[in-house]
Amino acid sequence: MPKVSIIVPVYNVEKYLSECLDSIINQTLQDIEILCINDGSTDNSPKILEDYASKDKRIKIINKENSGYGASMNMGIAAATGEYIGIIESDDFAEPKMFEDLYNLATLHNADIAKSNWYDYLTKYDQKKKFEQFHKEETISVINVKKQTYILNTFPAIWSAIYKREFLLNDDLKFLETPGASYQDCSFGFKTLALAERIILTTNAYVCYRQDNVNSSIKSKGKVYAICKEYEEIDRFLEKYPEIKKYVNTEKLKRQYFSFLWNATRIDKKFVPEFLEKFHCVFKNFYEKGEITEDFFKTIDRFEVELLIKSPVLFDKELKKRKRREIRRKICSIRLKPSQISVVIFGKQLINIVK
Repeated sequence: MPKVSIIVPVYNVEKYLSECLDSIINQTLQDIEILCINDGSTDNSPKILEDYASKDKRIKIINKENSGYGASMNMGIAAATGEYIGIIESDDFAEPKMFEDLYNLATLHNADIAKSNWYDYLTKYDQKKKFEQFHKEETISVINVKKQTYILNTFPAIWSAIYKREFLLNDDLKFLETPGASYQDCSFGFKTLALAERIILTTNAYVCYRQDNVNSSIKSKGKVYAICKEYEEIDRFLEKYPEIKKYVNTEKLKRQYFSFLWNATRIDKKFVPEFLEKFHCVFKNFYEKGEITEDFFKTIDRFEVELLIKSPVLFDKELKKRKRREIRRKICSIRLKPSQISVVIFGKQLINIVK
């Protein structure tokens, strides 16, 4: 049994694939298997995979017809034989000690998940900047959502972690198999963090997360509502686990709110009014059901939420006034901590983080 199975979903990434694979085969932890799931690529990616597999017996290629990221990931999880499972996106790459460090950390603490920070990477400038989502005080001991619900309000970044394979299989944790590759880490990331009894964090960063892959933008209408489907899956999950829902639902709503707002800044402008109508309907329903509590408003300004519930048109006007790019930048700049976090989009201040 290899120590770590690394899943690499591949679809038309010939430009970046070699850099990704080089970073994996040169890991200081050599006892790994590398599962490359080719999702019906039509470029030179299959040839690149074959060339690498011919030189490294740890690489296994699984070819399938194009059916999307979620289906690729589920196929990879099913095929994995390692003690832990890691994920590296095929347009990203990893620092050499990533899997050795995370594996040692996970086994030391018998963790279901070992999770790290990462680097935002710009191809054009060959420049990386550490994204510090986790801080030193959070890495002292093992955590779980029963005591540290804030962990659910972090960016999913599922590729910045390793997962005990037994944990994933026992709880039947899978990806939502929708077409495309938009937001499909969202529900998987939430479910794994919600169910894990033992999570260990590190301030170290390993993955270089590519920010300027032009293929990552959301231009097609089919992808506009991908985030909605992910949260519908999360809601189904919480109905299945009511004992979890009672202590994580507010954090879920905060995360959902930010995710929807983030989506509104990313999608093509022509889809924004229609998406905001969906945003309005979803949160109006939560509001009328009494799920939006006072604790929710400790993070998100009441005026902002009530404006969305009252009128998505007025909400859109405020978005335009505040400039979507600025809102997006501010949301991205949040360094979530277990202490107080206040985010106001339409109020007097955009960000107030108590460190």
